[in-house]
Amino acid sequence: MASGKEIRNKIKSVESTRKITKAMEMVAASKMRKAQDRMRAARPYNEKIKRVAGNLSHALSDYSHPFMEEAEEIEAVGLIVVTSDKGLCGGLNTNVLRMALSRMKEWDAQGAKLKVTAIGNKGLGFMARAGAELVSHVTGLGDEPGLEKLIGPAKVQIDAYMNGDIDVLYIAYTRFINTMKQEPVIEQLLPLSGDLVGSSTHNRWDYIYEPSTKSVVDDLLLRYVEVVLYQAVAENMASEQSARMVAMKSASDNAKSVIGELRLAYNKARQAAITTELTEIVSGAAAV
Repeated sequence: MASGKEIRNKIKSVESTRKITKAMEMVAASKMRKAQDRMRAARPYNEKIKRVAGNLSHALSDYSHPFMEEAEEIEAVGLIVVTSDKGLCGGLNTNVLRMALSRMKEWDAQGAKLKVTAIGNKGLGFMARAGAELVSHVTGLGDEPGLEKLIGPAKVQIDAYMNGDIDVLYIAYTRFINTMKQEPVIEQLLPLSGDLVGSSTHNRWDYIYEPSTKSVVDDLLLRYVEVVLYQAVAENMASEQSARMVAMKSASDNAKSVIGELRLAYNKARQAAITTELTEIVSGAAAV
């Protein structure tokens, strides 16, 4: 059995750890509310532009944008992976990276080349270790996603799609469901998929464009890509803070439990030491 001094040192160490996890829990809870408000505020616009883009892919038009043209054969794939810059958020990053790795193996089995863009330090490190071809990356986004930081790395993939270097572009991120649940997803970003939110594949839409079809469609589809990318990062940040708050609360609760067990062990060790001393005193007195 450990001595009383060793147990006291362990108790102090766990108490210090619990103070840190408790503070991180409170900070994550504060950031979580802001991240959720930001994410929810952007959702209606994101869903609306997805609906319009989905309908546009089935519209009657004399102009076909490259974003709406599907390749006959998939020879190269682009993947944007959205993760957090920091850890201590449970299995948030592990789940989305595991899903991405599974899809990467499928594409490799099909003989498709892969180009990866990493948003977040965790995804960057993972893809580098996995030996993926990293064409761009961005880290250090902070607590609020800025489109000016995101569009640069994403433009590398968009240009690759426009030039025919990749045939399809996917984005992997963690979708926020609620504080206790976050869901890793991989969505097709380009070309436009017919199953976008609220879009109808049964109707052939006929739009009137002003000033011209090309200018309207070009601007709209570029904005669609920007909005989907921003929303994915906003969803991931809300998921990150929620997962971190839950993880730190669990760590604080576990530390409290460990402290209780250590105090019980300390009291037992202290009682055993007192009993031993009393026995030695009584034995010594009896011998005299």
